[in-house]
Amino acid sequence: MAYKITDRMQSKLLPSTIDDYVGSEDPVRVYDALVNALDFNTIGIPLEFCKSGADEYYPKDLLKLIIYGYSYGVRSSRQLERACHHNLSFIWLMGGSTPDYRTIARFRKEHKDAIKNVLKQCVQMCLNLKLIAGHTLFIDGSGMRANASIKHSWDKKRCQEFLKKVDDDIEKLVEESERIDCEEGHQGSLVSVPKELRNRKQLKQRVEEILKTIEEKEQPAGKEQHISHNTVDEDCIRMQTRQGKHAGYNAQVVADEKYGLIVHSESTQISDYNQLNTQIEKASETLGKRPKIVSSDSGYYSIVHLAQINPEIQAVIPDRSQVHPNKESAYNHPFDRIKFKYDTAKDQYLCPAGKPLKRIAVDRLNHGIAYQANGQDCQSCHHFGVCTTACQGRKINRSNYEAVKERLRKIYDSAKGQFIYALRKQKAELPFGHFKRNLSAGQFLLRGKAGTNAELALLSTCFNIARMITIVGIPKLILKLAKI
Repeated sequence: MAYKITDRMQSKLLPSTIDDYVGSEDPVRVYDALVNALDFNTIGIPLEFCKSGADEYYPKDLLKLIIYGYSYGVRSSRQLERACHHNLSFIWLMGGSTPDYRTIARFRKEHKDAIKNVLKQCVQMCLNLKLIAGHTLFIDGSGMRANASIKHSWDKKRCQEFLKKVDDDIEKLVEESERIDCEEGHQGSLVSVPKELRNRKQLKQRVEEILKTIEEKEQPAGKEQHISHNTVDEDCIRMQTRQGKHAGYNAQVVADEKYGLIVHSESTQISDYNQLNTQIEKASETLGKRPKIVSSDSGYYSIVHLAQINPEIQAVIPDRSQVHPNKESAYNHPFDRIKFKYDTAKDQYLCPAGKPLKRIAVDRLNHGIAYQANGQDCQSCHHFGVCTTACQGRKINRSNYEAVKERLRKIYDSAKGQFIYALRKQKAELPFGHFKRNLSAGQFLLRGKAGTNAELALLSTCFNIARMITIVGIPKLILKLAKI
């Protein structure tokens, strides 16, 4: 059998120009064209050509390098520096320039807000190319780890326990120091115990400062809460994931229905439950118009917030009973309150046995109205003891938002609602799969909310570019970007 044997000493040269290093339809040319089409003054990186000397790299080149690197899972500044020396597509993109990792890291750190604005301009380009419709938006969230260990997260209980232990240690060290002074006072000065005592006091002071920070974050008494503070990344939160407890952020993504392109992304410090209105408003601001339909999973189902959505927007969001209809729960009980039908004309409920429940009082505690059946009707009913055991009769409360709940249930149960919700799984969940599996970006590299927002915007921009290449094609997309 004959083998192909390589010879490293054979004379061979690369193409005479850097431009020939990559083909005319290489994806790297799309990244180059897209960054060239950005308005740098708008995103917040002014280009100044009047400076004497050349002490900085061209900002466009550094931004191209970071976006292209993130698109292929190369996020570390050291990895990007290495790629500029050894990877032909990176060498082509940078025109042979080789910035060191400090320059790359400093640029990324100094222009966090500007990098976040790149996504907004990318969305505007997609609108101009008619790749985003803005009619229907899908919202989803996923936990992403912070660049900090959970070991550096402190809560009130941990601080109090640690302070108690430090006080005990300090007391023992003081006693030990006094004993040594009495027994060996004639000898030279002993430094080890006083030094250890000083270190313990400094540690106590630091933990007391952490405890003070946590107490300042706490809301008024009466609300159960778990406030934590991470000493490495102060903005991250304590998250419970399938892999255990970690320090992280709740990443939010808003995707468009047409091609699943990302319209808005943001790293947050609160759960999905309170996110819907905020994400809709920010996505609408980027699009320049409100969507007609929004859809998300049941994690966003907060009736108070859903009631505040603009009436022109139709929300396709199920409650938990609709998502898990076969799961054993109170909703499947034959006499759950959801089985009682409300008669709008008579302002009363009808129980499953056909008996009326009439209004008796306003329930100020639950912000609703109380309805109760006749006690004799309930006691004579053969379901008495199962439906209720109260001799006064079955009582239920109607929330002030009950009409909103019923409207949302009807929208979700409709054929159109089912179609849109099924589509949500394809559009809204795909970006996180791309981030975490294809790009290995399940953890942020930058710290703080501004840094993680910039990174998430970069990942979202990379996702959009990859989708644009698939939808339009490389040669055609380059031509269209050049005309923007």
